[in-house]
Amino acid sequence: MRRREFLRTAGLIGAGASLPGAVPSRPNIIFVLADELGIGGLSCYGGDTFLTPNLDALARGGMRFTHAYTAPLGGPSRALILTGRYSFRTGATNQTSAATLDPAKETALPRLLQHAGYVSAAIGRWTLTAAPSDFGFDESQTGGPPYHSPNGYTPDRMHDYLAGFLTRHRARPFYVYYSLSQVHTGLRPTPDTPPSGNDFYGDNIRYMDRLIGKLVDVLERLKLRENTLVVFTSDSGTGSVYADEATVRGRRLAGAKGSLLEGGSLVPLLANWPGVTPSGIVSDDLIDSTDFLPTFAELAGAQLPETPLDGHSFAPRLLAEAGKPRAWVYVQLGAQWYVRDANRKLNQAGELFDMTRAPYEEPRLTGSSPALQAVLDQLNPAAGIQDSGDGSGRSVNHSLHTRKKKLY
Repeated sequence: MRRREFLRTAGLIGAGASLPGAVPSRPNIIFVLADELGIGGLSCYGGDTFLTPNLDALARGGMRFTHAYTAPLGGPSRALILTGRYSFRTGATNQTSAATLDPAKETALPRLLQHAGYVSAAIGRWTLTAAPSDFGFDESQTGGPPYHSPNGYTPDRMHDYLAGFLTRHRARPFYVYYSLSQVHTGLRPTPDTPPSGNDFYGDNIRYMDRLIGKLVDVLERLKLRENTLVVFTSDSGTGSVYADEATVRGRRLAGAKGSLLEGGSLVPLLANWPGVTPSGIVSDDLIDSTDFLPTFAELAGAQLPETPLDGHSFAPRLLAEAGKPRAWVYVQLGAQWYVRDANRKLNQAGELFDMTRAPYEEPRLTGSSPALQAVLDQLNPAAGIQDSGDGSGRSVNHSLHTRKKKLY
C-alpha cells in the first residue's frame, strides 16, 4: 500500500482527492541522536527510573521499534549512520579511526539529500575531524558537553540554532542531524537542577526530553509538523556508570556501552510523521544504524551512491506498508563482531547465544547456526579493513588489559 492508499484507507483523503498539501511527497527529516541513551532511559520502553513524556508522546503518535541496533561506541556508531556502510568497509572500527573518517572516500547521507534538493544542517555534538561541510552539510553549529558558559547552556544554544534553521528554511525540504550532548558520561547540572541536587543523570534525561518537547513546539508554531518526519535514536546503549539505574521492568540489561552484549548495542528508535506513520505501533523489526541512509534517501527521492551499501530501507514500514524487514543485523566494535536474528546471535569466534531472554540474558548455546554462519561468510569482515587499535574499539592507544569486563 503506497502513501495515497494508506491515507485514503485511514480516511485522510477521499477517493478522488489529491494528497493534501500538509503531507508532501518528500518530508522534512529531523534525525535526533541522543548520546549513550539505552532503552532504560525512556519510560515508553518500560524504563523504571525516568519519565520522558515528550518522547513517550512521539511513540504514541508514531512507531516504536524494539530491536534497533548500533555499534556500542559513539564514533563507530555515528559512522554507520553517516555512510550506511559497515565499519569493516569504512575502517571506522574504533573511536580513533571513526573520528578520521574520510569524506572523500564515502558518500555521506547529507550529500545525497543535497543532490535531491534538500538543505541540511548538523547541529550539536560532532565527533569527526573533518568538518560537517566536508560531508555535505550546508550549515552547522556544533557544541560539546552540556555545560554552562558565558554564552549560555550548550543544549539551549543548540536548540536556538535549530529553531533558527527551521525558520530560515521552512519553505524548502530540509534534513537536520540533531546530535544531543545528553546523556554522555561526565554529566553536570542542568538549568533545572536544584541547588542541592546531585541526580545529574536523571536531570539530564529530563532536560533532554524537554528539548524534544521544545522541538515539537517549534515545528507546530512554524506549521511544519505535518510535513516533518522526526526520528529519535541513540549512538549506543547506556554508559556503564549509569547502567544500574537504567533498569527496564525491574531488571538490569546485560552489558552497557562498549560491550557487545545487548545493553551496549540495543538502542531506542522512535519514528513520528503525523498522518503518515501509523500511530501507536510497536514493531519488532530488526533495524541497524546503516539503515537510516537508504531509508531517508528513499523518502526524499534521492539517488543512492554506486558504492555498495549495507543498509536496508525501512521506509515502507513508515508508510504502513509490509516492506521487506531484515532477517538479521550485524554489529561490530574493534576486532569483534556478531550477526543476530530474532532468536540467536553468532560471533566472530563461532560462539552461539540464545537471545530469547534478551535484553537481560544471553546464555551460550551448544551447536551451530548454519544460517547465521552463512551471513557471516557472505559479509566476510575478516577480509575487510582491519581494526587499527587493540581490538577493543576504544582509541588506538587504549590498552585492552586495563578493561576487566569482557565484551561478551
